[in-house]
Amino acid sequence: MIIQVLLYIIIGFNLFFVLLLFSWRHVVSRVYRMMARRLLSDAYDENLAELFPGIRRYGILTIVENSLRAEGGNVLHRPLGSPRKWPNLNAITFIPAQTGPFPVSQDEEIDVTITIGPKAKKPLHLRIPLLISGMGYGVGLSEKSKIALAKAATKAGTAINSGEGGILQEELKEAEHFILQFSKTAWGKDDEVMKKAKMIEIKLGQGALAGMGAKIPPEKLKGRARNVMNVKDGEDAVIYEQFFEHQTVQDFKDLVSDLRKFTGGIPIGVKIGAGGKIEEDIDHLIEMEVDFITIDGGQASSHDSPTILQDDFGIPTLHAVVRASNHLVQKGKKGNISLLVSGGLTSPGDFLKVIALGADAVYLGSVMLYAISHNQLNKPMPWEPPTQLVWYGGKYEDTFKVSKGAEAGHNFLMACTEEMKVALRAMGKKSIRELSRKDIVSYDEEMAKYIGIPYSFTKYE
Repeated sequence: MIIQVLLYIIIGFNLFFVLLLFSWRHVVSRVYRMMARRLLSDAYDENLAELFPGIRRYGILTIVENSLRAEGGNVLHRPLGSPRKWPNLNAITFIPAQTGPFPVSQDEEIDVTITIGPKAKKPLHLRIPLLISGMGYGVGLSEKSKIALAKAATKAGTAINSGEGGILQEELKEAEHFILQFSKTAWGKDDEVMKKAKMIEIKLGQGALAGMGAKIPPEKLKGRARNVMNVKDGEDAVIYEQFFEHQTVQDFKDLVSDLRKFTGGIPIGVKIGAGGKIEEDIDHLIEMEVDFITIDGGQASSHDSPTILQDDFGIPTLHAVVRASNHLVQKGKKGNISLLVSGGLTSPGDFLKVIALGADAVYLGSVMLYAISHNQLNKPMPWEPPTQLVWYGGKYEDTFKVSKGAEAGHNFLMACTEEMKVALRAMGKKSIRELSRKDIVSYDEEMAKYIGIPYSFTKYE
């Protein structure tokens, strides 16, 4: 009896699917006609078309984010930076060498080596001008992704910044040039770590977070990272807003001096988010006697930060590098204090243009995460974003292959470097140190005026 019932059910399902197979066009046509009739005849206030002007006016992202605010009633945090359209570098182009000077032969090697902190007792010498930005273990990235980035940096001959998370011994082992981000935290300041660092970056702020800190609750920080960061069970991991009580510029001048003495003279610098008073900020950093300054533009991203800090604070990276470089020149510090720039830079052209505008080196952040995960995207997609491979606590972090990530990250750095060399050859240059604002123009007249470069519609003077 049971077998007969099951047989009838199977036959019934088969007949249903056969009918569906032959009638699907009819079904689709009927649904389409019904939807079209409702869309074109329902009153506007009960018509789905009411969504269209709202989406066009505000954008679907704004509607989604406001819905999330209404749902949770909490400060909204967004990963990977602001979606706003900031002024970019697209309107700047390089001047080709064709009739004198002439292009440099492909057979000639191009020097892209850099030195950070040239006046320090132990300057940092790197083979390429591209550094991996501070993305912290536990507060952002997984163990495997940090190790992959360290391996990629070492193979490429460049440096990796620790970020403000926990310091992994595996990362220290793999990173030939390790930059310690000295942050507003209780962790990451062990004597052993500082002794191994080739450079120390005191973090006062960043583009996507301004100078604010954060509290990471226990449910968002589980596993090994709590031990590495020495955070007790049940406690928040706290990134503070200040280093000292009633802190002053003199406090940081003393800190820079103490770190320089303790480490034997490696470059000591400060990272800030670029703001409207950038010249005043730089004056304070000069007073602190730093070896380098890291400027993080408004397009910068983070693992997550309040949307208001991403969207409504800071100035564009383009404006920041021009103003910072100009001010260092005015103060007679250009060439003595290295300028590192980050924030929304994604291509070899961007990197080289920022250097032409006055930066000594470029930090790469989010673009490196996409690079190291590009050949493993089949794991989280299409149901999860690619970053679930690299975030600490990501659903697919355990499936991430370190060797594949490291290889992809190294390939990306090398490809970008080789493209930058192509551009330098096309400008008739044998060294990246020959590059300056004399090598660029802009087809945006206003941009050209503010940068101090020729407008492409006028004769080059």
